[in-house]
Amino acid sequence: MASQKRDYYEVLSVSRSASSDDIKKAYRKLALKYHPDRNPGNKEAEEKFKEISEAYEVLSDAQKKQAYDQFGHAGTQQGGAGFGGFEGFRTGGFGGGVEDLFGDIFEDFFGGGRRTRKGRREVGIRGEDLRYNLKVSFEEAAFGKKIKLDIPKDVMCDTCHGSGAKPGTKPSTCSRCQGTGEVRFQQGFFSIARTCDRCGGEGSEIGSPCTHCHGQGKVRMKKTMEVTIPPGVDTGQSLRLSGEGNAGQKGGRGGDLYIVIEVGNHPIFSRENNDVICDVPISFTQAALGCEIEVPTLYGKVKMTVPSGTQWGKVFRLREKGFPDIHGYGKGDQLVRIVVEVPTKLSSEQKELLRKYADVSGDNVEPLRKGFLNKMKDFFGE
Repeated sequence: MASQKRDYYEVLSVSRSASSDDIKKAYRKLALKYHPDRNPGNKEAEEKFKEISEAYEVLSDAQKKQAYDQFGHAGTQQGGAGFGGFEGFRTGGFGGGVEDLFGDIFEDFFGGGRRTRKGRREVGIRGEDLRYNLKVSFEEAAFGKKIKLDIPKDVMCDTCHGSGAKPGTKPSTCSRCQGTGEVRFQQGFFSIARTCDRCGGEGSEIGSPCTHCHGQGKVRMKKTMEVTIPPGVDTGQSLRLSGEGNAGQKGGRGGDLYIVIEVGNHPIFSRENNDVICDVPISFTQAALGCEIEVPTLYGKVKMTVPSGTQWGKVFRLREKGFPDIHGYGKGDQLVRIVVEVPTKLSSEQKELLRKYADVSGDNVEPLRKGFLNKMKDFFGE
């Protein structure tokens, strides 16, 4: 029963604040000590190994660890068989011999790629991912566009079809490692395997390299491709083109190409999420008396009514005149922010008319200023 199990942190002799690396190191140390292949016929060691493997299965998985930290052993049962039951562990072989365990450990110290049970590097190396920074205009981000790009990348060599060997020849078995992909040397009690430095762990070597790619199996070139920029894209978003990165090796698939978007500024508009913001200046007279103005939008000019008495900073909303949602959920709006321009140069006649206006209107012409002055008097106790 779950209540009879020991605490997983106690099993691995780590604290509850231990990092994932600390948990991994603790597990490896104990796994080496209690592995059944090193303790044949020892039932106690076998049970110990099953216990530490079960503990590591939970504490090495972030989701399972969170459930265990919150609910204890009961939390590990919520995922059903394979989560609480650890169906993946086998009595007897325990999913690999001691050579696999030592190989995993020494690979961390001496490097090397992923290997098969025979020691040779697995066929098929995935190509590297590529990043391309693309700057688009404000309008292109709003409406989308098809753009042709020249992407420098590694592609499979057409001459040798990726083998790296001269046409008519083929790679031969490595003379140093005899095709195993690794060489061994003795260090005290242990026999340690290291990646073959002659073939790089491939188990084969090229006697007659391809003259086009010089044995690399791939060449550098520019590939022209057409990319569709979706409407509504924003700065920082990226487009992923599967398989359009660098070519893989030994039959491995190509990496991916990530096109990272940067949207340029606009002289009139700015953007907030899917809304477009536009500052529209009007005169003092227009703000006071009201007017009809022409407002620019991404979709052309529209007429908008400004009511009398409109104050500086007032925002009007034009529905669905903003950016389309990149996922297809409608459009944003355009927010028109009013900027009331105060004249800086007045003729004598204009000044006289304004003075008469002030005399006739009295304090009522400045309700905001009057309210501010009253608040200031209250603040200073005047």
